[in-house]
Amino acid sequence: MKDILLITPPFTQLNTPYPATAYLKGFLNTKNILAYQTDLGIEVILDMFSKKGLTEIFCHIERSRDADSPNSQLLTSNSQRIYSLKYDYIKTIDVVIAFLQGKNPSLARQICSGNFLPEASRFDQLDDMEFAFGSMGMQDKAKHLATLYLEDLSDFIVECVDENFGFSRYAERLGRSANSFDELYDHLQNELTFIDEITIQILKQRIENVQPKLICFSVPFPGNLYSAFRCAQFIKANFTNIKTAMGGGFPNTELRELKDKRVFEFFDFITLDDGELPIELLINHVLNSPPLEGLGEAKRTFLLENNQVVYKNNSTRHDYKQSEVGTPDYTDLLLDKYISVIEVANPMHSLWSDGRWNKLTMAHGCYWGKCTFCDISLDYIKLYEPIAAKILVDRMEELITQTGENGFHFVDEAAPPALMREVALEIIKRKLVVTWWTNIRFEKSFTADLCLLLKESGCIAVSGGLEVASDRLLELIKKGVTVEQVAQVTRNFTESGIMVHAYLMYGYPTQTIQETVDSLEMVRQLFELGVLQSGFWHQFAMTAHSPVGMFPEEFGVIPEQNEIMFANNDINFKDKTGINHDKFSFGLKKSLFNYMHGICFDYDLQDWFDFKIPKTKIPSDFIYNCLEKEQNFTTKPNAKIVWLGGTPQAEIFTKSKKGKSWEMMKLTFYNKTQTFDISVNAEEGKWLVITLERISVYSDNKVTFAQLKTDFEQKWEDFELFWYSKPILTLRQFGLLTL
Repeated sequence: MKDILLITPPFTQLNTPYPATAYLKGFLNTKNILAYQTDLGIEVILDMFSKKGLTEIFCHIERSRDADSPNSQLLTSNSQRIYSLKYDYIKTIDVVIAFLQGKNPSLARQICSGNFLPEASRFDQLDDMEFAFGSMGMQDKAKHLATLYLEDLSDFIVECVDENFGFSRYAERLGRSANSFDELYDHLQNELTFIDEITIQILKQRIENVQPKLICFSVPFPGNLYSAFRCAQFIKANFTNIKTAMGGGFPNTELRELKDKRVFEFFDFITLDDGELPIELLINHVLNSPPLEGLGEAKRTFLLENNQVVYKNNSTRHDYKQSEVGTPDYTDLLLDKYISVIEVANPMHSLWSDGRWNKLTMAHGCYWGKCTFCDISLDYIKLYEPIAAKILVDRMEELITQTGENGFHFVDEAAPPALMREVALEIIKRKLVVTWWTNIRFEKSFTADLCLLLKESGCIAVSGGLEVASDRLLELIKKGVTVEQVAQVTRNFTESGIMVHAYLMYGYPTQTIQETVDSLEMVRQLFELGVLQSGFWHQFAMTAHSPVGMFPEEFGVIPEQNEIMFANNDINFKDKTGINHDKFSFGLKKSLFNYMHGICFDYDLQDWFDFKIPKTKIPSDFIYNCLEKEQNFTTKPNAKIVWLGGTPQAEIFTKSKKGKSWEMMKLTFYNKTQTFDISVNAEEGKWLVITLERISVYSDNKVTFAQLKTDFEQKWEDFELFWYSKPILTLRQFGLLTL
């Protein structure tokens, strides 16, 4: 029995828990408040995609058809095929799910050998994608085939059981910018769907086991909203003594202007922004015995008082600092039951859907906070607060112990480069073996040396917004980068061995057709030169809390004004240019798919579109020339100097020339893949050996370029001549970093 139940409603991710409830549970631990958490999404999926679950799905379809005439309900040929192969699906489903949970790796050979999995229309794309998956290992190829098998079943469920089903969303349409609550409310008056019944059955078991007094739903996306309301409706009808609350990404962005009191037939409280203090105050209220009359002290909380929707934010207490919120706690979640899938041949998307990742945040909010398409007026982006590197790595170690997983996804809006550097140094110093990736801005702070450090610490990938590859539009977006800078930074990451994914945008206000074509040419060149490995085109969406949404006249757009009673985020608008940007979608995505696989760079851009486009104005060597620009060889005095390598073997030898002889030192270094040596003057060599020990990444010393220069010039002249000499430049290729 625990007083608090934290729930993520269906559906978010198959491969790893959405972290919000784990964050809250970790915080509640610091207050000695016992809470239980559940991810209903994965539990419902595992129930449906099992021998028992599929049997019930096929029986459900049989019941819905005329018993005397099995073919009376017309199915598409694809669904008819799946229905006819139902026993093959029922026979194979449990072993396939176990394989995707990492429990039965030997099944990969059987899956790849063919004639094991029943195949429907999703497998038709295999011939087209053989070039993309031909070089995959057997485990990954089997995962991809098993994913197609699940997607076939998903298509079948959508057609025959529930049109709102999706592996990472449910009834998403009902939650998307629903300015009015009417449609969702009406839908909630219908009978439970097949999926609702499974969800409610699992929810009922959890409530009876935990016996909570307060149930908190974290709703990150529109695709979780309907199920959250359906669950809350069941609780209100069957457990009248339990209070319900909703928080998370969806209410934070969409429900800030909530007015419809019917919402409170389902939820007692809806909280906004950081959840720690609001939930603590709600718990104090709900657990008070006898309960307080009315909600006294509250933080950013909507509720119904005197039959009116009110927003209470009367607490004088400040939100908790990031150092005070504790380590996320994944206890109770079915960590060994999540399913790794490989859906598409996009390297970054495979990271999102394949493998278990512990989610952490380096910094609250965004250190840049200026992009005009982003919700920078909201606290979760506006209020920037980084966490000390040592605390962050402490939390990483705690999570490794707790979950047994050493993979980390830092879910920042944009991870700050200076903090990434300190975190990387701390990881290396502690000799931790971790794998991690995050979201960044392509800013000039990401030098070649910093990228090498990040790689050494376990960073495998970064994603960042190139958005519109046009300097005029990047300036209008206030992105703070140029295309040239992006090219150089992506090169630095790529050469260090870190994969780079770019978010790409089209249809930004005032964007011309010429700029869209030129942006595509920039992207083509970035992929052709190998400095980008992954990307995705998004069409611009105007949100209510972004500068474009708040000041549309400054960006040449005319918004559609609707009365807001429920959700308010995405805003329909007309661009004064009158351009129909939708028509570019297919061509942009098709070209990118091919570029990601290293082909079709020689195609004319016109080949991707079935309508006339102008010729690009970007020179064919534009990105190449950006990358060829000379590097700046000046070093800032306060730059930190770090040595990633080990202690060299030293050997003194004598060198002679024109009758003169002097002592030299040969230093031999060993790294993980190579052995190399350098030769320097013997005295300078002795100084260098001591200095490398002093600036070792494992040392607690923090040594700057200026300090090294002072130390060197106490004995000799002109440190710069030594620093830029050939032997030291060799060391700089093998782990002597300027940060």
